[in-house]
Amino acid sequence: MSLAATTQQVPVTVLTGFLGAGKTTLLNRLLTEQHGKRIAVIENEFGEVGVDNELVIDAEEEIFEMNNGCICCTVRGDLIRILGNLMKRKDKFDYILVETTGMADPGPVAQTFFVDDEVRSKTRLDGIVTLVDAKHVWEHFDTNEVKEQIAFADVILLNKTDLVDAETLDRLEQRVRAMNATAKILRTRDSNAPVESLLDIGAFDLNRALAVDPQFLEPEYPFEYGGVYDLATGTYAFSLQPGPDPTLDVVLLPVPEGEEDALARLADQAIIAFSDEPDLITHGGILAPGTRLQRLCLEVEGPTTVIVPIEQAGRYALFTQHHPDEFAATFRRDGVDVAPVATREYKPDHEHDDEVSSVGITTPGDLDPKKLNAWLGELLQTKGPDIFRMKGILSIAGDPRRFVFQGVHMMFDGRPDRPWGTEPRRNALVFIGRHLDRKALETSFRDCLVG
Repeated sequence: MSLAATTQQVPVTVLTGFLGAGKTTLLNRLLTEQHGKRIAVIENEFGEVGVDNELVIDAEEEIFEMNNGCICCTVRGDLIRILGNLMKRKDKFDYILVETTGMADPGPVAQTFFVDDEVRSKTRLDGIVTLVDAKHVWEHFDTNEVKEQIAFADVILLNKTDLVDAETLDRLEQRVRAMNATAKILRTRDSNAPVESLLDIGAFDLNRALAVDPQFLEPEYPFEYGGVYDLATGTYAFSLQPGPDPTLDVVLLPVPEGEEDALARLADQAIIAFSDEPDLITHGGILAPGTRLQRLCLEVEGPTTVIVPIEQAGRYALFTQHHPDEFAATFRRDGVDVAPVATREYKPDHEHDDEVSSVGITTPGDLDPKKLNAWLGELLQTKGPDIFRMKGILSIAGDPRRFVFQGVHMMFDGRPDRPWGTEPRRNALVFIGRHLDRKALETSFRDCLVG
């Protein structure tokens, strides 16, 4: 099937940007401005408590929420399912807007619209819009998420321009332009961008996506490298030096006789092998064909060597979690290197910063405003640099209205919202950041409750 768009395909915009860049603010603008466009919204949250839907102003547009997972990883299947359900009622909307979590790599999300046949036939990826927090992005330029969000963007909004001076803005635009020379860049305050620059712009270019990531259309694997070796009977040694990761998973599979493209044919079998429970090896071990030696732990001084006994001559496929070059790995027999007859590099699974986590808190009861203000002040002062994002709804004693808030690092913005009405009063908030102490956050927050 051709990748070309058809008139029946619904245009889809992917809205991305790091935590706190202004995605929800932009979404509220798109849902409330009188532009005559009917929009179906799919939201994704990186957190245990879903609050983004609470922060979106009431609108006629339908909002579908996916939380407690990153849309580019664990809940991508939900995206496909929701898109399929939307297509059954596509007379209700003209556009689909997918708001990703701030921790999402937009590449795998965009890939969904090309590799899934059903999604590809009924939708068209129209563009990727990335928001950049002009004040705080400097602290996160070294993260893969920020780099990928900027690199894949078709439109980039340099947002929160009121928080920095003109010189900083110029410097930021130069840096962003160096990372993505083709995207359209707009400077915005409060995510205020004209709708015609964001929706139905026909901006996504598959060729440019492939230039950013040559493996864009390939599936992700739990390994980066595969090599085929002609091995005679005897004993071989797989030797490694400490690398950038403390562990390395390895699989060795026999290649069926006459198999020409072993690395392609055996990839599914290797995926199954990589899903097994790991065996932690700290001082070497034995790797026999057809079995997995899980996690060669390189947290040792000096080299690590694995013995590979070959009882039957033939071809064997070696799959490794990371590229062997990263560990100066060698495959030898009698001190002589054995070179592969064929190699292939695979697109690895998307990974997030292991230090970044979320803490969600939900509890009924009203909050003492004085205690709450004191708690927030101390929290922002002592933990602000580690809190990438905080957001939620609060029940303040004596106030009939919900209190909604959002925060980025040491900046906090909160205000009364609509009345609670018949809705049960409650508190729901989420923190996303590094080195978060769940118990301390929960205890200190509950100390703010009345009584």
